[in-house]
Amino acid sequence: MSRIGKKPVAIPSGVTAKTENGVLSVKGPKGELTMSMFELIDYKVEGEEILVTPKNKTTQARQFWGMQRTLVQNLIDGVTDGFTKVLDITGVGYRAQAQGKKLKLQLGFSHDVDLDVPEGIEVKTPDQTTVEISGIDKQKVGQFAAEIREWRKPEPYKGKGVRYRGEYIFRKEGKKK
Repeated sequence: MSRIGKKPVAIPSGVTAKTENGVLSVKGPKGELTMSMFELIDYKVEGEEILVTPKNKTTQARQFWGMQRTLVQNLIDGVTDGFTKVLDITGVGYRAQAQGKKLKLQLGFSHDVDLDVPEGIEVKTPDQTTVEISGIDKQKVGQFAAEIREWRKPEPYKGKGVRYRGEYIFRKEGKKK
């Protein structure tokens, strides 16, 4: 039995959820999100909560049970509060600048890195070394943050690069003379 899957997902006030044609749609103050329903999992909207249960006792249905419940919870959290990832840029001359629907990064290459911001994502740069990515879809926010980090991962000797806020980088000692 999945400990996570057994818990019902609470629907806060101001949020509506409905299931039709194999799609679960959730509408709230920040927008609307949809998710296609997995065929081995049963989704029931009852009053102020959504119940996620496996349709049968097969191994595959039980494996997906907890994950599908978490995906439903992410839909609810996204339309009520939204998700935010903060990236810190460390290094001499490394900086970021948001320009409308583009993000311009200077990461020590001979050229600037220009990234198009995906639809539904908002990018802010409060200062030159901080990038705040926010949106209602957790997967899109995390994916765009990972794409930015991929350009210059933090290295273990000086710690230069793009890291998530709160991420610990294991530091190594340099070469001895």
